[in-house]
Amino acid sequence: MDLLGWLIPWEFSPALLLAFALGAVLFWRGSRHLKVSATRQFLFWTGFVVLYLMLHTRVDYYAERLFFAHRLQHLVLHHLGPLLIMGAYPGQVMRAALPLRMRVWLREFFDTLPGRGVKWFFTNKIWVPFLFVFLVLVWLIPSIQFYSMLDWRLYRFMNWSVVISGFMYWNLILDRRPSPPAVMSPGARILSPVITMVPQMIAGAVITFSEYDIYPVFDLCGRAIPGMSAVTDQAIGGLTMWVLAGFVEVFGLLFALGTLMRLSARGRLRGRGDKRAARANPALGT
Repeated sequence: MDLLGWLIPWEFSPALLLAFALGAVLFWRGSRHLKVSATRQFLFWTGFVVLYLMLHTRVDYYAERLFFAHRLQHLVLHHLGPLLIMGAYPGQVMRAALPLRMRVWLREFFDTLPGRGVKWFFTNKIWVPFLFVFLVLVWLIPSIQFYSMLDWRLYRFMNWSVVISGFMYWNLILDRRPSPPAVMSPGARILSPVITMVPQMIAGAVITFSEYDIYPVFDLCGRAIPGMSAVTDQAIGGLTMWVLAGFVEVFGLLFALGTLMRLSARGRLRGRGDKRAARANPALGT
């Protein structure tokens, strides 16, 4: 199959195209108003491209017919793509692309009770990591996996849910600010990937060493690689969760560790700046 054949959507989605077009236009327009480094540009557009390739190309065909391709798809949708995009800190850039009236409306909306509820849902430091792990594990339940692969509406909801939860999670972990105003403390940003990767690695190990077909739906749909057994397919998919997903989370952990060290060196950890000031001027401590 030639390159054009790979890029043709397996299942065309106008809503998906609209979402990608809106994101691209907002970031491009915002980068004309704000100075955005080449590194941030690279991270955003790389994440943008890999998410599109996973969601709206021939790759989706194989994700429906191979368990390991499905896990690779979700590795990008849930971990790698959102991590790359949020590493570019696109929020401020995209806001700069909005008309002034809309920016004012958004600021006023988040001061209202419904706005605070929306903000809580997308940024709560307990709920977001829980949702991040839950949406990995719940779609691996064999009965849920079975119906989600056969019903196109549930299948799309599954993919959208893991992408959105990925954005929510990495938005918290990659925050470079002290707390407050950041939702999570610098230490919690280091600890959280350790906690969230453990259940994923356990699930990956269980699938890897399974000796029977946990997900017969892939045989029902027609396994895309003739001759590949279900156990082999599952072992590769389990290793994807066990090793590759863990590697991406370790990268996020190291980024958070770098943030902690940078804030500490600048005396911006909570309480650290006050202690330094007190040592420099004893009168401030009285």
